[in-house]
Amino acid sequence: MSLRSTPTLLQLAMQSLMRDEALAISSLQDLPMELFPPLFNDAFTHKRFNILRKMVQVWPFPCLPLGGLMKMKASYLDILQTVLEGIDALLDQNIHPSSYKLRILDLRALHKDFWTVWAADTMASCNPEAKSKRKPQRRGPKILTKPNSLQVFIDLFLKPRALNTCLSYVFQWVRERKALLQLVCKKLRINTVGIPSIVTVLEVLDLDCVEEVEVCCAWKLSTLAVFAPYLGQMKNLLTFILCRIHVPDSVTPEEKQQLVSQVGSQFLNLQCLQDLSLDSICVLKGEMDQLFRCLVAPLEILSITDCQLSESDLKSLSESPGIRQLKHLNLSGVNLTNLSPEPLCALLERVAPTLKTLDLENCMIMDSQLNVFLPALSQCVQLIMFNYIRNPISMAFLERLLYHTAKLSCLSLEMYSTPWEIYGAQGALHHRRLDELREELSKTMMNLEHTRTVWFSVAPCLPPDNQAI
Repeated sequence: MSLRSTPTLLQLAMQSLMRDEALAISSLQDLPMELFPPLFNDAFTHKRFNILRKMVQVWPFPCLPLGGLMKMKASYLDILQTVLEGIDALLDQNIHPSSYKLRILDLRALHKDFWTVWAADTMASCNPEAKSKRKPQRRGPKILTKPNSLQVFIDLFLKPRALNTCLSYVFQWVRERKALLQLVCKKLRINTVGIPSIVTVLEVLDLDCVEEVEVCCAWKLSTLAVFAPYLGQMKNLLTFILCRIHVPDSVTPEEKQQLVSQVGSQFLNLQCLQDLSLDSICVLKGEMDQLFRCLVAPLEILSITDCQLSESDLKSLSESPGIRQLKHLNLSGVNLTNLSPEPLCALLERVAPTLKTLDLENCMIMDSQLNVFLPALSQCVQLIMFNYIRNPISMAFLERLLYHTAKLSCLSLEMYSTPWEIYGAQGALHHRRLDELREELSKTMMNLEHTRTVWFSVAPCLPPDNQAI
């Protein structure tokens, strides 16, 4: 006796239909919509090209999530070509048939559940515009769909090597039909310095649809300046992550200022930008005013890490219109030891009403500087996380800091380095002193009015020579 489950009526109907290709094709117009996903999946698996080509033309859903099946691998190029041939037949028609509902071809590796459950239960997951819980709410311009155009969704990770076979084919196909199509890339990652190849891709994309851009390789400032006009066309950009921009020694100060100005001027067009991350950007020092005075969109997240900044840079940042609603500020790795604390104090005062997380890890802030901006920190009434690890702090100032943060009723996580007095001359941890510290802090924490986590790093962070208190 067979242990295999009995086929469902739906499976039996599909098997009967697929035995006769001509019958299957002629019956597509009259098939119930719930048969389309399993039938398409079967035709995809067995490479029944004629059925696939015809199914695309009568697809009953607004979205065909092909990427969830083929994952844009070269072995599926013949499938991709067949589907695009079916779309070509639709595009060639002056009047679309009444059954033609396809508006989106999604080539991203998403919506895999669409092919495994009844389509009527997965329409929300197939909708590329469905908002995830983590996605920030859009403000400003909305993406405009071209009349009678079909949207093709892709994700792009540009590397030094050429686009894979499937993506190359899609780009060539779109170029020849640009008046009828929108090539939509919401997430664009770039890990190549080859600006000509990048520009070739950008000129095919509908830049108004880009929402996230990450440049994760070492660019020259001149390369960024060439990219900037394309960045300025991304009017719906939500997230911009930029890493490791450098300036060759041959560039004069005047040339550097002009290039920075070319980049900064494009920020005026980014009315929807909410998340800006600048990591290891050596060009920032002395040039923050050029960049941030043009940033008018109210950011929610700002991360400036592992950079050298001047006091004037921090002053320009505190005066930028773009930080008026800031919720998350990360300045980790920005060495503030030799800077006046006043600009940081002004910055904290400016963002205090809305700030929720503050990351000052490894800024090498001294106790004397901390003392100046403590009152400003006390004004951050919405703060829920404060990271002060890898800053040399004495026991006396730690107690003073905890006294101020105790007044922040929303604060649930604080992170600090162990006070430097706990260590010997060579940075060796004195366990007896550490036990005494724990006992003293436990008494201090007992007086807090709400539960919170205070975490200490045991890695030594000693003050620079002759600056110890």
